Amino acid sequence: MKPLFAAAALALVLATSAQAAPQMAVKNEPATLKVIDAQLDRDYPALEAVYKQIHAHPELAFQEVQTAKTLAAEMRALGFTVLEGVGKTGVVAILKNGDGPKVLIRTEMDGLPMEEKSGLPYASRATATWRDGQTFVAHSCGHDIHMAAWLGTARQLVAMKSKWKGTLVFVAQPAEETIGGAKAMLADGLWDKIGGKPDYGFALHVGNGVAGEVYYKAGVISSTSDGLDITFNGRGGHGSMPSTTIDPVMMAARFTVDVQSVISREKDPSAFGVVTIGSIQAGSAGNIIPDNARVRGTVRTQDDAVRDKILDGVKRTAKAVVDMAGAPPADVKLNPGGKMVVNDQALTERTAAVFKAAFGARAVAQTTPGSASEDYSEFVIAGVPSLYFGIGGFDKAMVEKAAAEGKTLPSNHSPFFAPTPEPSIRTGVEAMTLAVLSVTGK
Repeated sequence: MKPLFAAAALALVLATSAQAAPQMAVKNEPATLKVIDAQLDRDYPALEAVYKQIHAHPELAFQEVQTAKTLAAEMRALGFTVLEGVGKTGVVAILKNGDGPKVLIRTEMDGLPMEEKSGLPYASRATATWRDGQTFVAHSCGHDIHMAAWLGTARQLVAMKSKWKGTLVFVAQPAEETIGGAKAMLADGLWDKIGGKPDYGFALHVGNGVAGEVYYKAGVISSTSDGLDITFNGRGGHGSMPSTTIDPVMMAARFTVDVQSVISREKDPSAFGVVTIGSIQAGSAGNIIPDNARVRGTVRTQDDAVRDKILDGVKRTAKAVVDMAGAPPADVKLNPGGKMVVNDQALTERTAAVFKAAFGARAVAQTTPGSASEDYSEFVIAGVPSLYFGIGGFDKAMVEKAAAEGKTLPSNHSPFFAPTPEPSIRTGVEAMTLAVLSVTGK
């Protein structure tokens, strides 16, 4: 995942609205927030210890074995019924507390295949196998913050059992970064394992905003993602005799530049759309023209018609580059990824009222969707009315200093991304606990 809320599919899903719910259950939000904070004062040292352990030992998608064991043990100790190995490495923790709504609370577990450069004393130096090679692994997206807040929310709700009724379903999902974990859990019969589809769902994401702030938006809040993987096939030869070759590096370079004309000349300029090439792999030496070059990238959109236009443009551009070079056909693969996350209107409005009452000006309504993607959308598409919201990750003084100096703080997926733990985790626990109480409270 990605900075959905840092700066700022579904017609079927857009038509979905939250099921009938009890009237606002959090009667006195400031007083409830004080109760949460008092419990957090007791819980926070343990939450930070788990956060640092997970941060220092991240695991890649569908490899989250130790992370899953850690979360499962924590939830069992709180009295939850815990299922492991759901969707390969996923964890599901269930707590029933009388008759009431069934509520899904989701976190992600996987890290990213990249080296952390934050300089933190507990920075990750973990490595793992990735695409037939070794890579560093880091929680540079913030999933470690999410897991700590997820555990903290569970602790709060256990301590406040007299204040709510219903069934909690805490889901620790694998493989969010590769957009496969949510589907894997659903395909593994998640709804059957928990006794039916949840009535509501909540998830959060940390970004590089001000710690203590909470961000929300009804409707579309993220982008659809598609993977782009193209191999240009040429004819290799000596670097001093390019006329005897068909240069696939030239084709890869031309495609990388020309595909941007689909964005600048074919797409409505008012509609969101991005094509980014993040990887070009070719050759072994500077004096050898290779036989092929592989180009990989991502396409992000927030409208199905725009998506179709861009994907068609990608294919046409690749073919045009090949025709210009007189090369064999390219191998073009466009791999569907995460769909847009669409927040339920009624649930968002109800929870936003709670956030405003509890956080005041720190509850910030977003006006535009984020550009990144997230496979929580699979739970929404499966029929769970949801609110996916954001929290800030950096001390206010740090954000203000960066702004005064004209600098941008590292965002998610940067090797330097390092949210300030305590205010981020505390805000995540506060907001998520209030959100759950808003639909389960007595």
